[in-house]
Amino acid sequence: MSLAFRRLEDADVDGKRVLVRVDFNVPMQDGKVSDDTRLRAALPTIKALQWRGAKVILLAHFDRPKGKRVPSMSLAPVAPALAKLLEADVAFADDCVGDTAKAAIEKLPRGRVLLLENTRFHAGEETNDPALAAAMGDLGDLYVNDAFSAAHRAHASTEGLARVLPAYAGKCMEAELDALNRALGDPQRPVMGVVGGSKVSTKLDLLRNLVTKLDRLAIGGGMANTFLYAQGWEIGASYCEKDLAETARDIIRLAGRNKCELLLPIDIIVSERLAPGAPARVRGLGEMDDDERILDAGPETISRLTRAMDDSRTLIWNGPLGVFETPPFDHGTVAAARHAARRAASGRLVAVAGGGDTVAALNHAGVADDFTFVSTAGGAFLEWMEGKPLPGVEALKP
Repeated sequence: MSLAFRRLEDADVDGKRVLVRVDFNVPMQDGKVSDDTRLRAALPTIKALQWRGAKVILLAHFDRPKGKRVPSMSLAPVAPALAKLLEADVAFADDCVGDTAKAAIEKLPRGRVLLLENTRFHAGEETNDPALAAAMGDLGDLYVNDAFSAAHRAHASTEGLARVLPAYAGKCMEAELDALNRALGDPQRPVMGVVGGSKVSTKLDLLRNLVTKLDRLAIGGGMANTFLYAQGWEIGASYCEKDLAETARDIIRLAGRNKCELLLPIDIIVSERLAPGAPARVRGLGEMDDDERILDAGPETISRLTRAMDDSRTLIWNGPLGVFETPPFDHGTVAAARHAARRAASGRLVAVAGGGDTVAALNHAGVADDFTFVSTAGGAFLEWMEGKPLPGVEALKP
């Protein structure tokens, strides 16, 4: 079953002015784009529209100008970087509404690309001002949202504009939504989740939603310490949100009521200090000293986790299992990620990952390309996994 939303192939774009919301909030250094990953992500949609004879008009935000024109936050330097990737000129207009933008669009030939100035230079962008959305709508015939990473914000260029013009999902948006639907909306069962990271407090809604949807959920990283503490285990000098112990117990009970098997660490890697190459020791639960800190999942925990993956058809992953940035405390995350990647590459597992440090952790393990899908959307990915409606997606539904 596919998720219902309007797709780009259903749109007649020949000769039309197509406003495309992209995520070009890219890293800059010395006035130039230093990482073009997000530009590359937009290429399939841009090229599809070019090939079909549309006038491609790009809308994006950059940084946080808070409704004012800030020269250092202009999108102008992005145009030549995008042109290099497209191997074709990309025009630029120094506003995203009004006569300047209209004049640039009138001069734009079919099949060519125009980048408009930072939408956040207008105060109405982040307040989803209907007047600003209408002004943007005056520039186009159709609207395409290809910025899933901004879809959790009800802004003028992500939600308001979709109410003004016929609205469709771009190729990048489509891939995100289809992958997330495969992971949580209409998955192959059994479905397993891996949630890691340092703080339970940032993932309460996520955990509460997942234990009602998944067949099994593994909890790792610093947040697992809070669950261990809630169960009465000594955690030494480990990071722990002790004030959330009762909340952790509530989540354990919720998982039980929903028949979601909760996989918490059964052994741990500890050290007195967090530093590259620091002495690391395997400890059973209840065996650690007062000055030791839990910094990674132990070998028995990883072995149980990988066996659970073998018994699952779908995996959704968010967050590392240990302090992966500091070897040797990366072992658990790397071993588990590589196991999931092998099963995904062989077609035995649908493995979808995203949010927070997840992409960095999978890149560290060298397996990001082997997962079925890796989302770089951050907040939007997490809000989807929390079961929250995303305004930019809701606006694309028939």
